[in-house]
Amino acid sequence: MSSELKKPVNTDNLKAAEDSGRLNYVTGSLFSCPKDEALAHCISEDCRMGAGIAVMFKKEFKGVEELKEQKKLTGECAVLERDGRFVYYLITKKKASQKPTYDSLRQSLEDMKSHCAANSVTRISMPRIGCGLDQLQWSRVSEILEQVFKHTNISITVYSLPEKAETTAMKENKCR
Repeated sequence: MSSELKKPVNTDNLKAAEDSGRLNYVTGSLFSCPKDEALAHCISEDCRMGAGIAVMFKKEFKGVEELKEQKKLTGECAVLERDGRFVYYLITKKKASQKPTYDSLRQSLEDMKSHCAANSVTRISMPRIGCGLDQLQWSRVSEILEQVFKHTNISITVYSLPEKAETTAMKENKCR
């Protein structure tokens, strides 16, 4: 009987380990991720990218006109291909001054998932999307990520800057 009691506990532990494999967490700079991993972050339809980590994406990958030409709407995902990898721009709101909704975030993630499936993308690195200047709650965003990518072979690595570096980076990249 005691071996029967142990089995469910072991099974639960294995299941938890599998589930946690979908989302991996790293402290460090997103731009230090492996060069063969796709990248993702949130922007507005107007492609302003004037504050937060979006400024770094604009500087690193350029292509603002290329993004605008895609004419993506809220709930969709614009894509650039750079150095053999995809860079995903999740369109979560109409204007840079607005805030996204959890629904618009989910829709843009679904669109990104479709592109990943069509292009054999299995690894994506991203910041805590929607939780910086956009002020969404990470607990809800991470649930959405898990739900959207649950039945896929896509692994997501979420990068967080150390607290002090995050504050410094946000100040340095804020549009003035």
